[in-house]
Amino acid sequence: MSQQEMENLEEQADVETPDSPSQENGPEAEAPAPEEKSPEEALQEQLREQEDKYLRLLAEYDNYRKRSQKEKDAAWTNAKADTVKEILPVYDNLDRALKQECTDEAYAKGVQMTMTQLKTVLEKLGLEEIPAQGEPFDPAVHNAVMHCEDEALGENTVAEVFQAGFKLGDKIIRHAMVKVAN
Repeated sequence: MSQQEMENLEEQADVETPDSPSQENGPEAEAPAPEEKSPEEALQEQLREQEDKYLRLLAEYDNYRKRSQKEKDAAWTNAKADTVKEILPVYDNLDRALKQECTDEAYAKGVQMTMTQLKTVLEKLGLEEIPAQGEPFDPAVHNAVMHCEDEALGENTVAEVFQAGFKLGDKIIRHAMVKVAN
C-alpha cells in the first residue's frame, strides 16, 4: 500500500459513521481511549516489571537454597539416627554385661573399656543419654512401664531405669524405659 492510501484509510477511520456510537449517545457511549504513554514512561514501566521479576526470581532461588540446605541437614540427621538405632542393642548388651558379677577381673575390665569406647563414639556423633534416675517423669522422653509406691521419692519421680533413653540434638532416638514412683 502506498503512503496516500494509508492516510486515506486513517481519515476514514477517524470520521464517524452513522452506525458507530457517538459521544453524545449517553451511557451507551464508548469510554474515552486511554491516554497513550510516552515511550519513556513505557520503558520505565517495563523496567519496573523486569525488576519485579528479577526480585521474585531472586527470592525464589533463596528459598530453594534454604529449603535444600534444610533437607540436606535433615537427611544427615536421619542417617545418623538410623545408624545409632542399630548400635543401641550393642550398648544395651554391654550395659547388661557390666551389671553382672564376674570373677575374671581382666574380662570385666575389657567389657568396661569397650563400653567406654562405645560411649565416646556415640558422644562424637552427638548422641546424649536422657537423664532419668531420680528425675521427674516426662512423657516426652520417658516411657513408664511400671508404677510403684515409695514414700522416699516424690510424686511422679523416676524410681528405676530399665533401659537408657537417647536423643540426637532435639530428636528423641529412644525413650527411656522407667519405673515411676507414686
